[in-house]
Amino acid sequence: MHVLVTGGCGFIGSAVVRHLIHYTNHHVINVDALTYSASPEAVAEIKDNDRYRFYKANITDAVAMQQAFEKYKPDAVMHLAAESHVDRSIDGPGLFIETNVMGTYTLLQAAYQYWKALPENKKKQFRFHHISTDEVFGALNPNDPPFNEQTPYDPRSPYSASKAASDHLVRAWYHTYGLPTFVTNTTNNYGIWHFPEKLIPLIIINALEGKELPVYGKGENIRDWLFVEDHAKALVKAVEMGKPGETYAIGAQQPRTNLEVVQTICKILDELKPDPQGKRERLIRFVADRPGHDFRYEIDPTHAQKALVWKAEHNFEMGIRKTIQWYLDHQDWWKTIRQNRYDGQRLGVTKD
Repeated sequence: MHVLVTGGCGFIGSAVVRHLIHYTNHHVINVDALTYSASPEAVAEIKDNDRYRFYKANITDAVAMQQAFEKYKPDAVMHLAAESHVDRSIDGPGLFIETNVMGTYTLLQAAYQYWKALPENKKKQFRFHHISTDEVFGALNPNDPPFNEQTPYDPRSPYSASKAASDHLVRAWYHTYGLPTFVTNTTNNYGIWHFPEKLIPLIIINALEGKELPVYGKGENIRDWLFVEDHAKALVKAVEMGKPGETYAIGAQQPRTNLEVVQTICKILDELKPDPQGKRERLIRFVADRPGHDFRYEIDPTHAQKALVWKAEHNFEMGIRKTIQWYLDHQDWWKTIRQNRYDGQRLGVTKD
């Protein structure tokens, strides 16, 4: 297939692009606007591959999206481009509405016009895969069962509300216009090339630099953590096997409190790169909770595991150790970001 991936220089998108090139025979068209959190370095290893093309454009640009479809004639779309940081959505919701809602609408329209003109056999094979989040489902209480494909939507932040809106648009284009779309919802991802404002890279980097490790509230909020390379495999399985109109909830069943995540990072860093000043848990600081902070997310991936013949290969301890080692080995990358694009002070203490 020729797969058009939006946001392919982002954290999850770059993992998908790398997986498609390294482990399949598919061709990739990476459409990315290269906003502040994009990392072209994350796809540098495959940029000269004959099956890879890069197209710089914003998904809100209708003309550029139409031209991308006309030029590259994709067999499938994997839509990952989005604004995704909840703290930023609270400070400035407008950009999230523009990118996540209007951008998805613009992309759907371009895909629909392209799809309508395809021969019948190509129309049947075409897929529009929308990658979303478990945050659209709201928050779980301690004893609630995990989210699944039937969980009602109950978004609580501007970010999750904008993603919920985009999910609804994608399903509407299936039911109203027949565009063969489907949705995957996932929980918190972590791994290599994760932008430094998010919880796990922020804690790793601050701990290495001897800075405070900020944790919202009492650190009791729970997230279900999925290693990004496991997620990329699931997403590629989905674009190959997913059925129009379906939803697939993808998770690793690895729930941890935010405090447990931070403590685990400290313990592994103390082992891999001891701090002469002492154990890094001394750096943990509890800070004022953010508005509307969801207590718990967790996904039941039973349906996706069966339908996509997939299961996460990494448990949290294995995945987080790989991640920490990667940040130790790639300090030039994140130090450049901290110096040039990001001051390292923002409290990005959840994925979200």
